[in-house]
Amino acid sequence: MPTFRSSGNPHRVAVLVRDGLLTMELGIVHRLFGQAVSSGGEPLYEVLTCTPEPGDVRTDADVTVRVAHGTDILAEADTVIVPASDEDYAPRAAPHLPSGPAEAIARIRPGARIASICTGSFVLAAAGLLDGKRATTHWRSAADLQRLHPDVRVDPGVLYTDEDGVLTAAGVASGIDLCLHMIRADHGSRVANEVARGTVVPPHRDGGQAQYIPRPVTAAHRSSTEPARTWALAHLDRPVTLRELADRAAMSTRTFSRRFCEEAGQTPLQWLTGQRVDRARHLLEETDLPVDRVAAAVGFGTAVSLRQHLHAALGVSPSAYRATFRGVTATDADGRGPA
Repeated sequence: MPTFRSSGNPHRVAVLVRDGLLTMELGIVHRLFGQAVSSGGEPLYEVLTCTPEPGDVRTDADVTVRVAHGTDILAEADTVIVPASDEDYAPRAAPHLPSGPAEAIARIRPGARIASICTGSFVLAAAGLLDGKRATTHWRSAADLQRLHPDVRVDPGVLYTDEDGVLTAAGVASGIDLCLHMIRADHGSRVANEVARGTVVPPHRDGGQAQYIPRPVTAAHRSSTEPARTWALAHLDRPVTLRELADRAAMSTRTFSRRFCEEAGQTPLQWLTGQRVDRARHLLEETDLPVDRVAAAVGFGTAVSLRQHLHAALGVSPSAYRATFRGVTATDADGRGPA
């Protein structure tokens, strides 16, 4: 659920920028959170940019950004986002933070949500915020992040991570995925989907960044697994076997599994389960179908199976999920009473 300050103002998002800022990442945060509005058209977020020394901030382009706010605003922020800097790509000798960013991180109030985009994760790691947590960064920098911060569980194959209020995104565009994820967590899929539509981006991308890592070309032409994925999405209500998927792609099951992982960044079973969970979330939010019928419609078969998968993915039961996003009682959320 969204976090609001005691004053009743919208959720405040503070973007902590550094010299060498990647301008696209700053734009992503302002554009996506800035588009999120309530059913009455009221802004749901207030986005402010800050830097250790207010004034002109150098970017990775031929422009500078004038930042008016200092890091004192971090003490009142509900969410703090740290974009990347071109200086993050310089050779690293030690896992430390310069005094400016270190003092800025220390200003963040307890309980605030903290996120990074791309190599902004190095700032969070150097501050100790990622110790013991699963985190990601751009795949080119993942090995450096792990080497410098061995206590961080670096996962270079995902688009973003979210653990205990600390979030990280992979590359620049993964910042879009991360912002939509936070908006969805705060206000539900309907608001996040409207923001995605307004930005003309998919509300959710399949797989991870493994599909973007260059790999040796082993053949002049390679069949795609996309036809199999398209077919599976049209048949989520029924059992789908690996053999059926491979047949749709005219491959052996072994070749199909390997190609699928290369293209989607996850196994066919992981992808299929994820698609079923996403479809179930949509039905729970947008329809009055009882939980057992939702389970059947997405291919989980039984309400018990749906509960297990939804809890594994989101940490909540179907009835609790529906109650959160539709404002109904637990009994109504189960489909046993009027919606």
